[in-house]
Amino acid sequence: MNIKSIIFLSSALAAGAVFAGRVTLKSGSFLTGEAGAIVGDTLKFASDDLGEIGIKIENIASIETETLHAVKYADNRIEDDRAITVVDGKLFADGAELDMSEIKEIDPVPETWHGSVNFAYESDRGNTYKNSATIIANLNRRWENNRFNADFGYYYSKNGVSKQSADKTVDRWELAGQHDHFWSEKFYSYVGGNYEQDDIAGIDFRLRLGAGAGYQWLEGRNFESTGIWSFSQEFGASWVRVKYDERDSDAKSSFASLRYAHHLKYQPKWNTDLEGFHNLEYLPQADDWSNYLLDADVGFSTKIIMGFDLIAKIEFDYNSVPSAGRKSSDVRYIVGLGYKW
Repeated sequence: MNIKSIIFLSSALAAGAVFAGRVTLKSGSFLTGEAGAIVGDTLKFASDDLGEIGIKIENIASIETETLHAVKYADNRIEDDRAITVVDGKLFADGAELDMSEIKEIDPVPETWHGSVNFAYESDRGNTYKNSATIIANLNRRWENNRFNADFGYYYSKNGVSKQSADKTVDRWELAGQHDHFWSEKFYSYVGGNYEQDDIAGIDFRLRLGAGAGYQWLEGRNFESTGIWSFSQEFGASWVRVKYDERDSDAKSSFASLRYAHHLKYQPKWNTDLEGFHNLEYLPQADDWSNYLLDADVGFSTKIIMGFDLIAKIEFDYNSVPSAGRKSSDVRYIVGLGYKW
């Protein structure tokens, strides 16, 4: 069975098309039950007799099902109610072999919003008085030629030996959004912005607005040996406006900057419920590269049950010219529970 056949059949099965059917093996034997998703080179199958098993695609002679599917062609035309089968590694619709070069997707996933909300909280009483809370949220959507992503973060912590002596050690919030328009399968332009406040770092506010171009090297690319990868890079220009509590003499209240960013996601083949990620954004002042901002994170999220998940990540922020008396770098270690849809 060729790679495209596996990908298209996997899309059909993973899109919710779980069906009662029959799998015939090349040995001549067959199984009845419900077929599920294809993971790597293995079909998940709930056999009526054997229970949950995995069947190597290379051992399948045919799959029969009464479920009808939608076929989306390269010109975005969609034909519904097609009977999809696999025969000796080839994909058929209503008994006719499909030309893979003309097909974009089987059972295309409806365009919809996705997102997540994660929350972490710590409270200590006794010799230590502490209240600490973190909220991280994301909202995103992918259309045929457009993509939108928004992130929100709120971080708060108050520490001391008693309630009366406790001081705020963290008080920060941030909102960021970006819209991408794809001019081809991989090349896109973007516009985006970021607004943040950080009382402890002495930032009354910092606003960043920018535009540029990006290249989607990989988007949900399934490598049989490792898993599913997504990776993109972006280059552009931004305008930065900042107001400090106490501005250093070398710090500018506004400046133009260049921008480089990259975004990486990875789901290992041995556990598709686990997703690793890494993001980086670098903004040097256009006429003075010694003044720059750098934001980065690395971490993972994993499904716990239903839509609930666990997230663990490290965030790193660096401002080469901080507010007077403040440090340039901030590092945050975050572990939280949440919900993903």
